[in-house]
Amino acid sequence: MQFPLTFWDISLWLAITAIILLITAQILSTHHEEIAPIIDRKRLRTVALILTLLFLAAVIIRMTEVIITLP
Repeated sequence: MQFPLTFWDISLWLAITAIILLITAQILSTHHEEIAPIIDRKRLRTVALILTLLFLAAVIIRMTEVIITLP
């Protein structure tokens, strides 16, 4: 049985999720007083940055695969 998600799918998911979370964190920074008790802005930004770093790691892995397989 093969895993249904490929490395490309996971990398794309990480990129989209990181972008959404970073945009949300920036929007919340302008309306912080109204939503402060519901969403912790610092934790949201931390998760977004972690997902961004994971995406960048996936890009580096993909680049090394391409470089290694060049003739």
